[in-house]
Amino acid sequence: MIEVAIVLALSTLLVGIVAALVVRLLPTVRLQLTGLTVLAVSLPLGAVLASGWVMFHMHDDVKILAVSAASALSAVIGALLVARWIVGPIDELRLASRQLATGDLAARAPQLGRPAELAELATSFNEMAANVERIFDARRQLVAWASHDLRTPVAAIQAMLEALEDGLASPEEYLPVVREQVQGLSLLIDDLFELACIDAGALTLHLRSTRVGDIVETCLRAVDAQARVQGVRLESRVDEATPEISAAPDKVERVLLNLLTNALRHTPSDGSVAVIVEPAEQSVQVAVEDTGTGLAPGGELRIFERFWKADEARSRSEGGGAGLGLAIARGLVEAHGGTIWAEPRPGGGARIVFALPR
Repeated sequence: MIEVAIVLALSTLLVGIVAALVVRLLPTVRLQLTGLTVLAVSLPLGAVLASGWVMFHMHDDVKILAVSAASALSAVIGALLVARWIVGPIDELRLASRQLATGDLAARAPQLGRPAELAELATSFNEMAANVERIFDARRQLVAWASHDLRTPVAAIQAMLEALEDGLASPEEYLPVVREQVQGLSLLIDDLFELACIDAGALTLHLRSTRVGDIVETCLRAVDAQARVQGVRLESRVDEATPEISAAPDKVERVLLNLLTNALRHTPSDGSVAVIVEPAEQSVQVAVEDTGTGLAPGGELRIFERFWKADEARSRSEGGGAGLGLAIARGLVEAHGGTIWAEPRPGGGARIVFALPR
């Protein structure tokens, strides 16, 4: 009897291993679950019938078969219900992913309470779909705003060239204006190229040990003439205990220049713009404060969006800019592993701070 039991156990184990390998090769989750159901029922049933055939008399075979059949039927029904509960949400996820693939960016998977794995999968899918929708919206907005900001100076240059060709104006009259428009176009194209590099992760940073105080001095000299024309006072406060950072000086300079230009743009005459540098626990913080118009409601959340302007009526010729400077600043700071944020300045105005790791 012991020999028979050992033979039955080894046979069941061998058949189970082979059947499991076959189930694993099935192409869909539904078929795998069905195969698992059949395997889970067939192996015990086969073992019971085989052992019953050996151990019991012929008159008890019918009872054994009836009990085994009833147990197997219950197991099959339960397994099919479980399979349906699992496959149903998977089908809904598959439908949502198909809708997303066909261009329906608003497609979302239903929120699932259980099983936990499918609920997590649905949440991850919805986050991915939301990110995809946001990226496509940003791309559409980028194309629309870039087309608008490129079309205006191009149209002005074309009109001036036509006037020169028709003899309605002299080259001395229009050449400075054409040069100014070309410079504006060049800056916009440079900004778009910088954003494209940031988005593609192709931004190259040549890091070296850098004193933030030196960058502050360079940037203040660069905007000093503009500040004098506007009647805005420039200040700098650099903590002597500020350590050096490992950074790309040209990129950090670009960030600070963008923040200073933005601050000057929104600060009236007799106002002031200050750059404050101080060490933090794990970083060096650089703050640009102004006594200007301050942040619009919700502006601290949207100020770093591309082409966003608190005053949509402000044009580039009025100093409004294209709305890319702060978006580029955020990208460059984050490329250094830092953070940037905006907040109201105590006493009025705005305060934009970026922190770079030591």
